[in-house]
Amino acid sequence: MTAGADEFDVVVIGAGPTGENAADYAVRNGLTAALVEAERVGGECSYWACIPSKALLRTGQAVAAARRLPGVRADLDPAAVLARRDEFVHDLDDASQVEWAEGAGITVVRGTGRLDGERAVRVGDRVLRARHAVVVATGSVPVRPPVEGLDSVRTWGSREATNASEVPARFGVLGGGVVGCELAQAFCRLGSRVTLVDVGSRLLPAAEPAAGERVAAAMREEGIDVRLGQGLDAVSPGPGGAVVLHLGGERVEVDALLVATGRRPNTGDLGVDTVGLEPGKPLAVDDSGLVDGVEGGWLYAAGDVTGRAPLTHMGKYAARIVGAAIAARAQGAPLDTGPWGEHSATADHAAVPQVVFTDPEVASVGLTAARARDAGLPVRVVEIDIAVAGSSLHADGYSGSATMVVDTEREVLVGATFVGQDVAELVHAATVAVVGEVPLARLWHAVPSFPTISEVWLRLLETYRSNAAG
Repeated sequence: MTAGADEFDVVVIGAGPTGENAADYAVRNGLTAALVEAERVGGECSYWACIPSKALLRTGQAVAAARRLPGVRADLDPAAVLARRDEFVHDLDDASQVEWAEGAGITVVRGTGRLDGERAVRVGDRVLRARHAVVVATGSVPVRPPVEGLDSVRTWGSREATNASEVPARFGVLGGGVVGCELAQAFCRLGSRVTLVDVGSRLLPAAEPAAGERVAAAMREEGIDVRLGQGLDAVSPGPGGAVVLHLGGERVEVDALLVATGRRPNTGDLGVDTVGLEPGKPLAVDDSGLVDGVEGGWLYAAGDVTGRAPLTHMGKYAARIVGAAIAARAQGAPLDTGPWGEHSATADHAAVPQVVFTDPEVASVGLTAARARDAGLPVRVVEIDIAVAGSSLHADGYSGSATMVVDTEREVLVGATFVGQDVAELVHAATVAVVGEVPLARLWHAVPSFPTISEVWLRLLETYRSNAAG
């Protein structure tokens, strides 16, 4: 060990859920690990994204669900919702996460970590050296669009929105993706008058078309001003700290403007140039997480920073595989890197599940019909309304849809999307079917319980068989 340097088997840059899992799985497999974090252990998801946003959404969803049933009176207290959110993010205190990491045998190092040549990570004046591997788990950062005047006003990113201390009377949202849709609905139900603007022709463009259409209809019914196919021409300061949105010839004033126009891998200030990579680009990896283009087989990456499947649960999944792969290579053990192998993030390609926590929820896994066709698969698509006894009992006037994408050559499910109240819990069954490549003839014998919304599985299979027979 050189003077002024610390040595570990594995050094992980970024202590969000992905980095935590990579370090944890390395330690579980007998290695030492350091976890480097400039902000809070637990990362974006725990303090500024998944957890606080769902805390903001949940009460409004429960109230809306209660109002769809007779005999229930339900109201929402915005102050109580914000207080509950604060409890979930521990008032932005990461002491419990640090305690967990140290209890798991992980060394937590505070500071900004940057690559500093082969197997080295610089944290201020300190250099951490890795005997076996460095893992990059630095996530992603927001993309700011080139809108005239945007830099002349104070805007919110997702961090400011999920940690807001008060509810703005007028709330503007730029972007119709997951973050924009979820937070538009959250603040609408907390009392804001919301205007959402997106240059695209539909919300949630990565999902099946029915998803964006149903979410847009639900938002408009609640009073959200959804403007599609229309970008912001310009932004300017308004009276009293307001922000003026210039939309064609119209001016719309808002008290807060959320910019939710996407994210990019966080590699710009990571020191990747010291190992021959280009800053600002995603870190391309193989299915074991090994970064392409770096000699010596020591640099790994997982999560959003790779650009593969930018979701918290997928980052954690990739990190578990990375930790196990590093340990296997360090110990000279054989790696199982084939499809669905112990050291292969195969699900990144074929079975990525996601839930959009709007109302209606959008729960999906695998390929959309469009992506399946683009991939050259012979597919048949079944799309039906969710209209079963379970949904009728669940809510008066229940409205939802289910889409199933089938590879007709293998007769297996390659994608599924559910849209409706409380459909999030349906998606794991679809995930199991996609990952397991369960033949539809076998799925026919997976009998759904009555009366539940999951009976929609039977209706999907009946419709598929009926169409096949026709």
